[in-house]
Amino acid sequence: MGLLGILLGLGLLVWLAFRGWSVLGLAPIAALVAAAFAGDPLLANWTQTFMGAAAGFIAQFFPLFLLGALFGKLMDDSGSVTAIAHFMTERLGPHRAILAVVLAGALVTYGGVSVFVAMFVLAPMGQALFRAADVPNRLLPAAVMLGTATFTMSALPGTPAIQNAIPMPFFGTTPFAAPGLGFMAAAIMLGFGLWWLTRAESAARRAGEGFATAIGSASRAAHDPVVRERATASHEFDPAEVEHGARSAQLPGFGVALLPLVVVITVNLTMSLLVLPRLDTSYLAELRWGETSLASVGGVWSVIVALAAAIVVLYLCNRGRLLALRETVDAGLNASALPVLSVASLVGFGAVVASLPAFAAVRDWVLGIEGGPLVGLALATNVLSALTGSASGGLTIALGALGETYMQLAATHGIDPALMHRVAVIGAATLDSLPHNGAVVTLLAVCGATHRQSYLDIVMVAIVGALLALAAVIAVGSTVGSF
Repeated sequence: MGLLGILLGLGLLVWLAFRGWSVLGLAPIAALVAAAFAGDPLLANWTQTFMGAAAGFIAQFFPLFLLGALFGKLMDDSGSVTAIAHFMTERLGPHRAILAVVLAGALVTYGGVSVFVAMFVLAPMGQALFRAADVPNRLLPAAVMLGTATFTMSALPGTPAIQNAIPMPFFGTTPFAAPGLGFMAAAIMLGFGLWWLTRAESAARRAGEGFATAIGSASRAAHDPVVRERATASHEFDPAEVEHGARSAQLPGFGVALLPLVVVITVNLTMSLLVLPRLDTSYLAELRWGETSLASVGGVWSVIVALAAAIVVLYLCNRGRLLALRETVDAGLNASALPVLSVASLVGFGAVVASLPAFAAVRDWVLGIEGGPLVGLALATNVLSALTGSASGGLTIALGALGETYMQLAATHGIDPALMHRVAVIGAATLDSLPHNGAVVTLLAVCGATHRQSYLDIVMVAIVGALLALAAVIAVGSTVGSF
C-alpha cells in the first residue's frame, strides 16, 4: 500500500500540475496522499517533514533566486539583453538567423540572466530575424531553447544557474565542478543542436516552407495564468513580472551591456578558486552557524557575491537608462518569490516520500541499477525531473533522498564528487524538457507556436543532445576520472 500511495501521490501531482494547478497546493496534498496510504501521521508529515524540507531549501537557495531574478530584470530594463541580442543578429545577419538566436541566448544566460527574461526578449527579435530570412517560425522555440536552457544551464562550468548550484552543498563542490567534462558536454549539446536545426532549416527550404504565421505573442504569454503556474516550478523567474517596470528605449553599447555578464563569471571564478579557500572559516562549525563547513556553503557564497557585484556594476553603468528603478527592482525581487516557493514545495513532497518505509524499495532499486553510481545517479535525476517537470525540483528531491548515499558510494568507488556534481546537473536537465515542463510551455507561448509544430525539434536539441552529452560524460569520467 505504501508504494501505491507514492505512485498515486506522484501521479496526482503530475496530472494536475500539467493542467495548470498551482504546485503550492498540489505538493502538500500529494505528499499527504502518500503518507495516508503508508499509515503515517498526516499533520506531522506536513508541518515537520514537508515544511522542514521546504524551509531548508528556501534558507539555502533563496538568495540565489532573489539576486538572480533581480539581475535578470535589471539587465532587461536597462536594455542590456536587447543590446546583446541586437549585436549578435547584426553581426551574423539573417542568413545565420538560427546561429544568432542560439549564441545570443547562450551569452546572456551564461552570464546570469534568467532563462525566462532571455526568452521574452529573444522571441520577438528572433521572429523578426526569422521572418527576414524566411526561416519557419516553428524552429524558433528550439533555437531559443538550445541557447538558453541546455548547455549554459547544466554543462558550462561556472554557470550561475540554480541547477548548477543545487548539488554544491550535497557534494561539497563549486560552480566550476569538472570543468573539462563540462566543456566537452557543452560542445556536444551545441554541436548536435546546431546540426539538427541547420538540417531542419534546409529541409524546410527544399519543401518551400517559409516563416508562416505566429499564433501568439510574448505579452499574451506573460499574462497567461496556466503558463505562469507551469513556469514558476521550473525556473527562477515569474513571467508575470516581465512587463512590470520600464524597459529603456535607449540601448547601451555592446561593451557596457556585456560587462555585468563578465563580472558574474570573473567574480564567481575568483571567489571559488582564490578568495574563499584562503579564508579562515572554522567558525562555521559553531552551533550558531548551523555546524556547517565551507564545502557546504562556499559554492552558494561564490554565486551570491558574483551576482551582487554584477548588480552594482550594472547599475553604475546604466543608472541613466533605468528610468523606473524602484518599479524595476520591485518586479525583479517579486519575480523570485513564487518560483522559490514552488520548487520548495516540490522538495517538501520529495522529503515526505523519502521518509516513508516504502521508499526503501525505490532506493534499493535505484542503487542496484547496472552500470555503477554514475548511471544510477543520472537515471534518478532524469526520472524525477521528468515527473516533476522541473530540473531544479527533481534534482533537489533526488539528492535530498539519495545524495548522502551517493557520496558514500563515490568514496567507495574512488569517484570524484565533482564528477557526481556534473552528472547530476546534466541528468536533471534532460528529461525535464517533456511537454509539461514550464519552460517548454512558456517558450511555445512566447514564440507563438504549438507542441505539434515545434516539440520534435525541442526534443532533439534539449533532450537527445543532452542525453548524448550525459552518456559521453559518464563514459569519459568513468574511464579517466574528473578533469
